[in-house]
Amino acid sequence: MTTQALRLPDDSPAFTNFKNGNETALTYELKWVAWRWLWEEIGCRAIGFEVRLEGPFGRIADVVGLAPGNFVYLIEVKSSRSDAKRDDKNERTVKRLQDKKSDIESSVALARAINGQPETVSRSADDLVRTEEKLARVDKRLETISTKFNDPAYLRCADYHYLITQDRLLRITEIPDQWGLLNERGEIVVAAPKKQVKRVTAHVLRAIARANTRDLMKAVDVKVDRPARSN
Repeated sequence: MTTQALRLPDDSPAFTNFKNGNETALTYELKWVAWRWLWEEIGCRAIGFEVRLEGPFGRIADVVGLAPGNFVYLIEVKSSRSDAKRDDKNERTVKRLQDKKSDIESSVALARAINGQPETVSRSADDLVRTEEKLARVDKRLETISTKFNDPAYLRCADYHYLITQDRLLRITEIPDQWGLLNERGEIVVAAPKKQVKRVTAHVLRAIARANTRDLMKAVDVKVDRPARSN
């Protein structure tokens, strides 16, 4: 596809105003590589960062573009292996953690029962603390575990799903099913398969428009005063 080329500024305060405070320079750079790829190679003219496609409480996609023909492209930026692996869990992983939690809960109950016997208080108290700490760690993992890359609901959000990473950050065999891969130069390493998804053009445009309105207001330092709640 031949289309207009973009020139990104080398040094512009306005350009960096769109960077989130909690993201690295590499993540921000990769987001703009994804934007440029969507614009130049795919022909998208509606593109947004940090777009919620699953409703107000849904997960956030790093970059979303609406292409000619109303095809939706979703791109996730991954600047480290740990970041990529964090979202690549599946329901089997969740089930194993839930089973592990159940086993530890039984151990906690047993340790508490033993701890109630005077002759074993000192030793069993230490066992109880260790077991409760182990349970807390499993609980935290369950609270933060992400099946984003393998969730059918998330895969229904777009026709094409891509990861963008630095060169050789992930092996080809590590690319999640139904996803493609872009490198740091905006070149396709693995082409994403097209999915048959319901046409949701108006919904996607609204989500991109909301994201871009938010980013523009943040970039020019517009504040929103929330009305006080009445008792």
